[in-house]
Amino acid sequence: MEKLLLKASNINKNYFKKKALDNFSLELEKGKILGVLGPNGSGKTTFLKILAGILKANSGEVLISSEKVGFKTKSYVAYLPDRNFLYKWMKVKDAIDFYNDFFKDFNKEKCKEILKDMDLDEEMKVKNLSKGMTEKLLLTLTLSREAKIYLLDEPLGGVDPVTREKILSTIIENFNEESSMIITTHLVSDIERLFDEVVFISQGKLILKGNTEDLRNEKSMSIDELYREVFK
Repeated sequence: MEKLLLKASNINKNYFKKKALDNFSLELEKGKILGVLGPNGSGKTTFLKILAGILKANSGEVLISSEKVGFKTKSYVAYLPDRNFLYKWMKVKDAIDFYNDFFKDFNKEKCKEILKDMDLDEEMKVKNLSKGMTEKLLLTLTLSREAKIYLLDEPLGGVDPVTREKILSTIIENFNEESSMIITTHLVSDIERLFDEVVFISQGKLILKGNTEDLRNEKSMSIDELYREVFK
């Protein structure tokens, strides 16, 4: 039975003269939550967009469930970008219908259950939602897909501590052991308890990777402390 869900080999991505990813390689098994950690501009979002099929690497290869990234793999990947992509005219119920129409693997009943947990009403207007409420809605839509890999780009960005806790508990409660998840963040202390594995990325290069418990024991510090040490 296949355990390896993702294999990225020697990925390079340039924006004009700037190197966003530099010979970046990564493997991820099923049932794991991986933290991709690094400061802003380190290449985290670029990597997720390549996995989601939104950007194309200049060189290297990405396999998701043994398939090269392309039209087919888009149905395997649920991507939560770091920006709101919903139309302002929408109500929450319109956003649900939009996802239901667009993604065959969207579970509308599951979505409505998570919405209740998130204290969101279907009649709310997207344009009136606070930053935290918008984050909760976008996460709900993403987690309501029956995907193989979930890509969450800065899911805690700019939200208050109470909302952060709600988002974290929702991720834990809805994680499926048959899938995997990649979360990018620079808010490490809030979220490190979720990670089975972490990679540290700087200027497009992978500079450290490992099992979170092994790293904590080996370095005698938390992942957050290690992050501060590496990027000071």
